[in-house]
Amino acid sequence: MIVRRLFPEAGPEIEIESPDARARLGELYAIAGADTLRINLVASVGGSAAGGDDTSETLTNRADRKILGVIRRDSDVVLVGAASVRAEGYQLPRTAPLAIVTSTGDFGGHRLAVAPDRFTPLVLCPAEVAETARAALPAAEIVVVPDAAGRMSAVDIVSALRARGLHRIVCEGGPSLAAQMLEAGLVDELCLSTSPAIGGVSLPLLGTAPIAAHRLELTQLLVDDTSTLYARWRVLD
Repeated sequence: MIVRRLFPEAGPEIEIESPDARARLGELYAIAGADTLRINLVASVGGSAAGGDDTSETLTNRADRKILGVIRRDSDVVLVGAASVRAEGYQLPRTAPLAIVTSTGDFGGHRLAVAPDRFTPLVLCPAEVAETARAALPAAEIVVVPDAAGRMSAVDIVSALRARGLHRIVCEGGPSLAAQMLEAGLVDELCLSTSPAIGGVSLPLLGTAPIAAHRLELTQLLVDDTSTLYARWRVLD
């Protein structure tokens, strides 16, 4: 599978299985700054974050997963909502710890397996569900985050991570968590893969709750030989 850059200028092709693919993609996805927050999502052309199987699996491909790995490698922590862990069958990343946000402590159906070569997962939750979360994921580190009626703010979630030295954050959703980060003005960059599919299942990319408009600036656009697009958008406000 081949990936090539279209913008800001045309670039040479990258064969994603080549020995230097990770390094070359890493140069294209490097981000400056010690305290950064990226959102990394995949969606159909119609704006759905789920494909025909009700997950993102049918929207992604080998190139998208390679880019996902490059972005994770450049991050201190991977942030995700518990609903995504339950629905997507998440596995623990190899290059950064996984931090899971939950307001209930419910991890029913998860497939997380702690292994010696993986980081200990973090669970960010309100104090009242800490024991529920600990029972569900006994190998995880429980991080209690202040809450208001069971709801944690995006600022407090990010502050809890950075207090542990995890400054470069990539948020992989789900939709409501990504929207919460945007609404709080915490997001520096949106990395969006657009799968060449339309129709079928509809799961709005940023959920169904209304959010304020945010202006973006395109800083990079790649395409692969399946017509999947990979955009880097700087969040301006």
